[in-house]
Amino acid sequence: MLLLHANCGVFRASHRGVQNNLPRICINHLDPTSCFFPQNVIGNVKTPLFILNAAYDSWQIQSSLAPPSADPAGYWSNCRKDHSKCSAPQIQFLQRFRNQMLNAIKGFSRSRQNGLFINSCFAHCQSERQDTWFGDNSPVLGNKPIALAVGDWYFDRSGEKAIDCPYPL
Repeated sequence: MLLLHANCGVFRASHRGVQNNLPRICINHLDPTSCFFPQNVIGNVKTPLFILNAAYDSWQIQSSLAPPSADPAGYWSNCRKDHSKCSAPQIQFLQRFRNQMLNAIKGFSRSRQNGLFINSCFAHCQSERQDTWFGDNSPVLGNKPIALAVGDWYFDRSGEKAIDCPYPL
């Protein structure tokens, strides 16, 4: 079993010498670099997998979706720093981003062996610190904090597939 916290770095696969280790089914249809992105390989993973991710990944919003370099007029500046200051069109954009992620994992989520914990927090790296993993401030879905949901899935106590409602809650 594998716990996946989605976070991708972009680099050219051919320069790293890893192309021969990527899934053939993926590189037969896509550029090898694209085969590092979860949405392009998740459908072919046979190992039971648990996805833990925020629907609104704060790092992605700040550094990938709306970085200052792509926003010279500063339209996203306030929203990037504080999601409560996002305008209605910005929230709609973030909702479309969330929906694209959920659509990308639709097939994956149908498998009984796989688990999900996708909350609507504006967060990043929810599994590395005690306060987000199992602390009093841990995100909760279905009355379960992250660690309990993962534990129930791992020990086959329940088939965890928790997806939070869209922001704002």
